[in-house]
Amino acid sequence: MSWSGFKKSVNRAGTTLLQKTGQIERTVDREFTDEEAKYRTYEKECQALQKDSKAYWDAMKAMTAAQTHIAETLEIFYGSADRTSEGAMSGHAYKRSVDDLDGGFGRELDLPYRTAISEPLGKMCAYFPTVNEHIAKRNKKLLDYDAARSRLRKLIDKPSEDPTKLPKAQQEHDDAKEVFDMLNDQLIAELPQLLDLRVPYFDPSFEAMIRMQSKFAEEGYEKLSGVQRYFDDSVRDDYAAGQLDAQVEGVLQEMRELSICGA
Repeated sequence: MSWSGFKKSVNRAGTTLLQKTGQIERTVDREFTDEEAKYRTYEKECQALQKDSKAYWDAMKAMTAAQTHIAETLEIFYGSADRTSEGAMSGHAYKRSVDDLDGGFGRELDLPYRTAISEPLGKMCAYFPTVNEHIAKRNKKLLDYDAARSRLRKLIDKPSEDPTKLPKAQQEHDDAKEVFDMLNDQLIAELPQLLDLRVPYFDPSFEAMIRMQSKFAEEGYEKLSGVQRYFDDSVRDDYAAGQLDAQVEGVLQEMRELSICGA
């Protein structure tokens, strides 16, 4: 930081302190305050959306990977008992189905998700630091304007013996006000425009996400429905009638009767 920049920072810190103690009047712009509050809400929501969309995709990838591991284990369980049984065939069919789903997930959905959802979110969030710099600059110029106005008022209320001080203070006040008004007006005009663009910007991403979720669900239903044909009709009937719990409890009872299980 240059000496002049350091000096400005010290002066602004002093102005902030004097404003807190009520010795310098603080300019309050309700219109800017309202627009900034809306922008901060939007900024927070976009950052949360970016974080949640990544968490969602990571969870989807973890789910398909875990599903594959489950299928591998089930195939081993059933295959080690009787490779020709319906259970072994259903275990193999399930393994083949989830392998197809996992492969299709990475092959057909990963790139579209990044292109249509992750990257647009990232690009939008990348604008926030630049917008925040403009807001920070506006706030610094506001401090300069408030300080210049305070110095001018003091000279008006208590004129100096030096006749050059008042015109100089007036010029400093006018220059500071001009710079502040320019930055302030720009933000008041453009912050609402930025927020208004959010719907047309995110519409394609929202539609793409719905399509991808629908595609994944439809393919999962289609592939896993094919596994059901390896189950006996009675299994499906028992499931529909809510009788599988009783069957599982019966097997658990047989296990309890084994001495190694605590009988």
